[in-house]
Amino acid sequence: MSEADPSGSAAAERERRLAETRAALGDDHPDTLSAMLDLAEARWAQGRLIAARRLEEKVVSGRRRLFGDEDPETLRAIGKLAVTMAAQGELAAARRLQETVVDGVRARHGEDGRDTLRAVNNLAGTIATQGDLAAARALLDEVVETLCRAFGEEDTNATAFRPDVLKTGLNDQRR
Repeated sequence: MSEADPSGSAAAERERRLAETRAALGDDHPDTLSAMLDLAEARWAQGRLIAARRLEEKVVSGRRRLFGDEDPETLRAIGKLAVTMAAQGELAAARRLQETVVDGVRARHGEDGRDTLRAVNNLAGTIATQGDLAAARALLDEVVETLCRAFGEEDTNATAFRPDVLKTGLNDQRR
């Protein structure tokens, strides 16, 4: 299965895997939900955002029911749904979900955790798209400062978010 081929065999393989997992384990099994999220990612890569969102919503609902909002995989699924919603122009709803993800990941990994910083980056992208560039810049400055302090000036993530790159990196949300 190749990420370079999201429209062809990779998506078909993920669809096959989901069908097999669902048949063997049922709709609410964690492995089924993971396979569903993998298929959603393939649909997203194909540009099929409506299909991706439907799958992501099912995954979020199932994971919340089984594991609650604080579960790391639930937060990951919520984050992916938020990025999809932002891509569809539903910025206010995406922002609320991303704030939930930031709070949950921060509680689990602390201020310096890479997952926390990734979640803050995604939130900043949505805030920038909403037009509040100053607030987005402030969040991204915090990300850069934290990366440099926690992981060193030469960390690849820190160098990717240097202030001279921030102007073009505001909408670079990470799935």
